[in-house]
Amino acid sequence: MAVRTLNPTHKVVSQQAWLTARKALLSREKAATRERDEITRLRQELPWVRVEKEYVFDDETGKVTLAELFDGRSQLVVYHFMFDPEWSQGCKSCSLVADHYNPAVIHLAHRDVTMITVSRAPIDKLLAFRRRMGWTFRWVSSSGNDFNRDFRVSFDETERTSGLPLYNFSTTPFPISEAPGLSVFHKDESGAVFHTYSTYARGLDALIGAYTLLDFVPKGRDEADAPGMAWVRHHDRYDGRPFVDPWLEKATP
Repeated sequence: MAVRTLNPTHKVVSQQAWLTARKALLSREKAATRERDEITRLRQELPWVRVEKEYVFDDETGKVTLAELFDGRSQLVVYHFMFDPEWSQGCKSCSLVADHYNPAVIHLAHRDVTMITVSRAPIDKLLAFRRRMGWTFRWVSSSGNDFNRDFRVSFDETERTSGLPLYNFSTTPFPISEAPGLSVFHKDESGAVFHTYSTYARGLDALIGAYTLLDFVPKGRDEADAPGMAWVRHHDRYDGRPFVDPWLEKATP
């Protein structure tokens, strides 16, 4: 895969000139932060839709309803992980996202938020892949219900060529059967469940800490020659072999 080379004539200045430029950028960054805070406020004020359909999922312990997935909390975050029933493994880009949110699940649980993962592949296949990747989050299968289709992350061939609204609230044809997304739900004291928010495509960037770090460095995401996250691999498949952190390797007796 081609990697972009930094421009050898990139502007180089004195420390004082750099500081002036950095402060100018800081004002733009602060404005973006304030705008992000306002968008967050508006997101939290969106109207809700009551979920009337009774969704039943396959869990490692048996059958479970959407309401039961809240696990005693009032807020539920669902990551729609791309894993078609016919695929042998989960999507590598979704795996990158899961690498980031897996350790956050325990922290969310202490803020009245349960986070789970849902895919259409059968539960045995999901659990085997979870073991391979070393994740611990709860993963359930929607193979027996319309959850993925209702929340616009799974499409059959007819849907993909129909021109009807498909993905990310648009009518753009989608090339494959599965798409990534995140949906949020609230359950009130009576047990009623409400859909409060969903986001797709670039709306999922916020989940990927690696992208945040790449945005800090001179080359940035460097994806011009690797569109659609083509550079991403499952974390145990970079260079065709499991990754071992050299610092951890040195520290191991």
